[in-house]
Amino acid sequence: MSDVSEAERAIIAAHSRPNAALIHEVIRAEGESELDRPVHALLLSGLAAGLSLGASLIAEGVLQAHLPEAPWRELVSKLGYPVGFLIVVLGRQQLFTENTVTPILPLLRNRDAKTVGRVARLWALVLAANVAGTWAVAAVLAGTELFPPEVKQAFASISRHAIATPFGDTVLRGVFAGWLIALMVWLMPGAGSSRPAIIVLLTWLVTAAGFAHIVAGSVDVAYLVWSGEAEAGDYLGRFFIPTLLGNVLGGVTLVAALNYGQVANEVEG
Repeated sequence: MSDVSEAERAIIAAHSRPNAALIHEVIRAEGESELDRPVHALLLSGLAAGLSLGASLIAEGVLQAHLPEAPWRELVSKLGYPVGFLIVVLGRQQLFTENTVTPILPLLRNRDAKTVGRVARLWALVLAANVAGTWAVAAVLAGTELFPPEVKQAFASISRHAIATPFGDTVLRGVFAGWLIALMVWLMPGAGSSRPAIIVLLTWLVTAAGFAHIVAGSVDVAYLVWSGEAEAGDYLGRFFIPTLLGNVLGGVTLVAALNYGQVANEVEG
């Protein structure tokens, strides 16, 4: 490379993809930052994310209610699902499934009780705030006349899928959702201007394949509870517990641990 000028080296660097170790370090540094955030900041950001994911049900329901009956209707209406994720991710709001990756990388590196406690604190605060936000927005959607009857019927139709499968199947669906959302986080540092496209593609796949996401799905099931179509026990036993297990397993094991494994020697050496 001795015959390459400084200007040419800058051009090469600008067009080079970041390697796995660099991506790891970017996400790990972000994880350290999130672990240090104060309680009130995490709660407010997590609440905002829960409220924002209500936009996924709104957009999908509005599309479904206005599209004609056709074989492609459901696939097209599910393009509304990424709307909430675009708001959350690009708006830098705290989403629990993103946090199955970012704080785990510092934990894998530090491997101490202090970091375990910090991760547990982050998870508990963000998940609680996310769920509170989803129940609040679902209460508005179900308990007001903000949307016409045909759109509210679409909300209910979309939401029923979240509690339509047995416990074990929901866990597996949660694994795949956690995996895809965690992969989305892993892809962000090198995505540049393609970030919105990656968010849309991966989150659309989550809903099109019928996978279970703990926060987006919480809006759906909370809507059913507020509408009287489901009970609190359905929310906990048929949705929340199996989906949470699956999302954590998918995010932590399939992405954080495996992707950490490929760069462990480089970042620890």
